[in-house]
Amino acid sequence: MTGAFQGSLLDLADETGPRPLAALRRTRLAHGAWVDALPGWLPGADALFERLLASVPWRAERRLMYERVVDVPRLLAFYGEGETLPDPLLDEVKAALDEHYEEELGEPFRTAGLCLYRDGRDSVAWHGDRIGRGSTEDTMVAILSVGSPRSLLLRPRGGGRTVRYEVGHGDLVVMGGSCQRTWEHAIPKSARATGPRISIQFRPHNVR
Repeated sequence: MTGAFQGSLLDLADETGPRPLAALRRTRLAHGAWVDALPGWLPGADALFERLLASVPWRAERRLMYERVVDVPRLLAFYGEGETLPDPLLDEVKAALDEHYEEELGEPFRTAGLCLYRDGRDSVAWHGDRIGRGSTEDTMVAILSVGSPRSLLLRPRGGGRTVRYEVGHGDLVVMGGSCQRTWEHAIPKSARATGPRISIQFRPHNVR
């Protein structure tokens, strides 16, 4: 189902739980958008990747694009409000994010969407999370990446200078402010030999 996964030599399996978020680095973007990033935030991320790969009920989807139905180039899973997350470590991750961001966000994160990028052929096109309140209000989307690194690109909506993050092995990226309305993000295809990656996206109520 996936390509070969190579763990990180820096991942310390004897540590448990997310590290403190005090070391987050915020980058201010144009139009009121910002991105927080913390590489290597989650020790034990490689073991979490293996557990999620084996236990999550991954599903393939087909969508109408350009007047034809096509396969979505990644596998998906979604955990709605009140649903049990697929691994106890994700509860710790969510609790840490809630504690750090709730004053600024004004609410906790409510849902978790998971994407499995099996190899470099899997991708997601330029988009913003604008279903629901993200189309009209400032919000946050927190992304934890486990597995092999991939490029996460951001650019102003309509085009412009691209910002790049290499994310995998427990890296955290949080997009906030007007980011979902005024910027777009994408995971492009890669021609390089690329192992699998799982993206876990935590979102507030009524943001998709």
